[in-house]
Amino acid sequence: MKKLYPTPHINACPEDFASTVIMPGDPLRSKFIAENYLEGARLINNVRGIQGYTGKYDGVRISVMASGMGMPSIGIYSYELYNFFGVENIIRAGSAGGMSEKVALRDIVLGMGASTNGNFAHQYGLPGNYSAVCSYKLLKRCAETAENMKLSYIVGQILSSDTFYNDEDDLPESRRTTALWSKMGILAVEMEAAALYMNAARSGKNALAVCTVSDHLLTGEATSAEERQNSFTDMIELCLKTAVSIEKETKNEK
Repeated sequence: MKKLYPTPHINACPEDFASTVIMPGDPLRSKFIAENYLEGARLINNVRGIQGYTGKYDGVRISVMASGMGMPSIGIYSYELYNFFGVENIIRAGSAGGMSEKVALRDIVLGMGASTNGNFAHQYGLPGNYSAVCSYKLLKRCAETAENMKLSYIVGQILSSDTFYNDEDDLPESRRTTALWSKMGILAVEMEAAALYMNAARSGKNALAVCTVSDHLLTGEATSAEERQNSFTDMIELCLKTAVSIEKETKNEK
C-alpha cells in the first residue's frame, strides 16, 4: 500500500491518532482541551501551528486537533484524517452565531444539517443541490449524552458561511439575509460544518458539529475571545463524553 503520510499539513502517522477526533477551530482551544481534559496528552502535530494531541479521557484514547477557520481549512484537515490517517469519527467543537429566537447566548446546538452559501459541493459534479447532514450515529449518541448530563441543547439546521465579514453588513440587506435563513429554520451560522459533512459522506465516515452560541445576530450579544477559548466547558465535556461512548461501542463491536 502506498504511504500517504506525513502530508503537507499533518506530520504524523496513522497510529498517532485515535479513531475519534474532537476538532475545534482554534489551535489554542485544542491545546486547552488537551491540557485540561486529556490524561497523558502528547503533541502529535504542529504543522502551521495546527496543534493536534492524543491522550486519554475516562480511560479511553481520544485525539483533539484544530481545523483552522473556514471550509477550505477544515476541508483539508478532515479529508486527510479520514483518508490518510484512518480516523473514523470527527466531532467539531465550535462556536456559532445565533440566527434564530429559538437559541440564546451559550446554548449548545447540534447541527443535524448544514446549509451553505459556499461552493464546496461543486467538486463532486452532482446534477443538483447536495444536502449536507451529520452522521445519525454521532447525533443520536451526542443527544443521549447531553440528556444524561442534563444539558440544555437544541438539534437543528445550521449555516456554514464562506464569509465572516460580508460587504452588506452595514446595509439593511444584512438583517434581511439573516431573516431569510432564519425563516427556513436555520438556528445558527458558523464556517466549517458543511465541508466536514461532505468529506465524511464522500469518505464513508462519521461527522457531527457541536456548537456553542458565542454571539447573536438578532440581539447583538457576544462573548469574548477568551470566553470562547476557555469557558465552553459544557460543550467540550459533551464532545469528549460522546467520543468515549462511540469508542467503547466500536470496541465492543469488534
